[in-house]
Amino acid sequence: MQKVFKSLFLGFFILSLISCGSSRSKIITTKSDDNRSERVSDSRNTEIEPANKKVYNIISKAKSFEGTRYKYGGTTKRGMDCSGLIFTAFLEEDIAVPRTSRAMSLEGERLYIKEVTPGDLLFFETNKNRKVINHVGLVVEKERDNIYFIHSSTSRGVIISSLSEPYWNDTFVMARRIL
Repeated sequence: MQKVFKSLFLGFFILSLISCGSSRSKIITTKSDDNRSERVSDSRNTEIEPANKKVYNIISKAKSFEGTRYKYGGTTKRGMDCSGLIFTAFLEEDIAVPRTSRAMSLEGERLYIKEVTPGDLLFFETNKNRKVINHVGLVVEKERDNIYFIHSSTSRGVIISSLSEPYWNDTFVMARRIL
């Protein structure tokens, strides 16, 4: 079984060449010079573990990569791309998802934005010249009308962003639920 798992992982890693460009902490939103907000985690543990342990473990795994630099095709602490982050996080629960954001966008159940909960995936078209899904993020928190998601940004690495930020809101395409 372990040999099959390693072969499967290696196969997905090779496909990464065509991929897209624990506890909840108190979140502090800050504004940067370019008017984007960024969420910074406080070290205090304030979250009660959710009922769905799989979702909790997937989100915790993704958060463990916060601060990791962006690397096209990356799936480790040395570098991570957006779909690599999601792929690696879902592997925490032995759930095999496609390796590219475009292929991930065909999996699971499509959701209205008001139905989104932690553990769901958000998909984006960030290239203005090509109308194709090329970015994915994992919802980590929903509070009132604000949805926070973790992703790997080409300029800032693995960060948590808000869907209410104009850039992400303008490039958002759809949400899907794998679990």
